[in-house]
Amino acid sequence: MASPKGKELYRIEGISKIYGDRYVLNDLSFKIYQGEIFGIIGTSGSGKSTLLQTLIGFVEPEKGDVKFRDVYLFDKDSEESFRSVFKAQKDLKRLYGFASQEPSFYPNMTVKENLLYFGSLYNLSKAATEHNATNLLKLIGLAHFQHTLAKKLSGGMQRRLDIACALIHDPKILILDEPTSDLDPVLSNNIWNLLKIINQRGTTVILASHDILDLEQLCTRVAIIRNAKIPVLGKPEEIKAMKSAWQEIHIQTKPGNYKGYLAEIKKVVGKKLHHYEIQSDKLVLYTKEAEDIMSQLVHIAENSGERVLNIEFMKPTLDKIFVSMNLDTVMIKDETISKDKSQSKSSNKDKSQSAKKRRKEKARFKKSGKMTKQQIEMIEAKLARNNRR
Repeated sequence: MASPKGKELYRIEGISKIYGDRYVLNDLSFKIYQGEIFGIIGTSGSGKSTLLQTLIGFVEPEKGDVKFRDVYLFDKDSEESFRSVFKAQKDLKRLYGFASQEPSFYPNMTVKENLLYFGSLYNLSKAATEHNATNLLKLIGLAHFQHTLAKKLSGGMQRRLDIACALIHDPKILILDEPTSDLDPVLSNNIWNLLKIINQRGTTVILASHDILDLEQLCTRVAIIRNAKIPVLGKPEEIKAMKSAWQEIHIQTKPGNYKGYLAEIKKVVGKKLHHYEIQSDKLVLYTKEAEDIMSQLVHIAENSGERVLNIEFMKPTLDKIFVSMNLDTVMIKDETISKDKSQSKSSNKDKSQSAKKRRKEKARFKKSGKMTKQQIEMIEAKLARNNRR
């Protein structure tokens, strides 16, 4: 896989972090480059925030190191230009701006007062702070609210103020933890557009987020964290081409008896299906052999009294690849739930209880004939809880 253009900014070298008896990060190694928008994806509790905190030296791993390109040696490519984030905090502080999930601004100070205060923390001159604050107020669209108390701003405005506070010293890197959490789609889109502009102005952006579809459109590269590892890292398009567990076939027919049509499909090509969904106006099939079965699907429809109105081959989105990597359930075609191999050493009692749960799931899937969005979210939540244990 080709490296992105731009100089290396970070070298993550075999870092491991343990909380209690559980690895949160386990022997991670990768690089982050100048000019990227680098996204980190993972379930709740997967270690996204911990990874970000190692990049700024807030959390030190038990093993490994994180190195950054020294701001004073930025144009050199020798080993001497890299320093450990844990041994050079003063110099690292000049390089990055960080906004966590929790607001960093002071609610009883005005928008501009917050910016001036954060500028003073970086020992900026009064003139430089005023200049940067004026430019940032225009950039984030809060120039008309500069004298408004921060606590009176809307949620989206507060998030933009938080980002501006992290940018007041004009850092080369902006690091954000869940920048759109608790925001509606419109406000989230405003944040994503703002980050694009910030990146276009020369700032490297590193962020962790649960908004996978947005990261797919926004990021230069993404890393997926699972079980304390990063099994997938690359450009979204490369990941989709490399890790596609299945392809999608969307079929619309008339009169639209999809249950009957699906039953006939399973008789003929059932072994080639990964799973399926019956939606309100179409049938969606997931398979690794889409091109091989397309003509068969049309023929089966004709024999089933269905007229094909539309049939499309769709590439999987990044969020579906992410779900496929994390769900316990891997086969819907047999209405069964396949347990993760890491759970296979449970006691006989646990196995018996798990079997009962599987039979309940089987009955529910068998009755509905599909996996609903709610069921997917339920199973993904189960996985997140299991990962935290």
